[in-house]
Amino acid sequence: MSISKPLPGDLAPWFKARALDGQPNYAFDTVGGRHVLMLFFGSSQHIPSAAALQLAGANRPLFDDIRACFFGITIDPSDESEQRVRQQLPGVRFFLDFDHKVSALYGADSEGSYEPCWLVLDQQLRVIGRFPIDRGDAAIACLKAGIAGFEESQLWAPALLVPQVFEPELCRTLIGLYEKNGGRQSGFMRDVDGKTTEIHDPAFKQRRDFMIDDAELQKGLAARLRRRLVPALKRAYAFDVTRVERYLVACYEAGAGHFRAHRDNTTKGTAHRRFAVTINLNADEYDGGDLRFPEYGARTYRAPTGGAIVFSCSMLHEATPVTSGARYAFLPFLYDENAAKIRKENRQFLDGGSGKSEPSVEAKSVGAAGG
Repeated sequence: MSISKPLPGDLAPWFKARALDGQPNYAFDTVGGRHVLMLFFGSSQHIPSAAALQLAGANRPLFDDIRACFFGITIDPSDESEQRVRQQLPGVRFFLDFDHKVSALYGADSEGSYEPCWLVLDQQLRVIGRFPIDRGDAAIACLKAGIAGFEESQLWAPALLVPQVFEPELCRTLIGLYEKNGGRQSGFMRDVDGKTTEIHDPAFKQRRDFMIDDAELQKGLAARLRRRLVPALKRAYAFDVTRVERYLVACYEAGAGHFRAHRDNTTKGTAHRRFAVTINLNADEYDGGDLRFPEYGARTYRAPTGGAIVFSCSMLHEATPVTSGARYAFLPFLYDENAAKIRKENRQFLDGGSGKSEPSVEAKSVGAAGG
């Protein structure tokens, strides 16, 4: 059996491609959390492709960007230049695959022979159906069944909750430091022209950060992570943490605090990150602001004050909007010595013009920081 063509049960390969009237480097991995109907139609000038596009249009209400979305993939430049296909947000987008790379990745293009087809992906971007282009009704039925099954399921994300990592007094101290010093507007990382660059977009992320540079305080924080968090990760994930990146207190304020769905290790400058940690500093003093893992449903997660939620940096996650109060959290990343080598090698890709962006913060050894 060939493994070059994603089949039901396979994880769909991630890619970046130009979207029609959209991002020049759209990251497909961010689509998780909703079902996806993909149509590799080659060119809308082909009669079967035109019929398939018409069928997708007839089912437009399915594609709301909440339960499901549609991606059409064209290899015909005239589809764009003659405006034969159009972006219809929310929910309907087209990838311009003029170099055939995405089509080849999904097995629609093999050595110059194009095989138009439908693919149906679940919320974890796993293939649940693959159909020839003339079986669009079967693809739509598969999509509807997948949506219905997901809405009825109760999934738990593979995240670890560890209580009492920080004592209440330390939580108040960290909040006090933030309030005394204030925070800088926090961005997020993207690879732009070969460099990992800090981007600011309030529609995607609103948060203010205070970076702790007091060596003694860092030492005390690392000691608590080593005693209370590192053993829990070893027990749950059989992973030996040796390093922590950044000592950061973050604040999400009501009306100006959220972080849309993202992954923490998809750029060159962040590829070393293995686990993300959220230690809540005031869990009972705000509404909203919880963690959500869209690929596992609408369930939200919140650790008690001083407690941590730990999860793989590869998992799609978001911080839901804070609706009242202000949420304070300590947000380090954890990794090991093998990842430290990757971090060192990838420093060349950091954008020097981005200032003190998160990936440039010097890592400290968990094993060495603290008595």
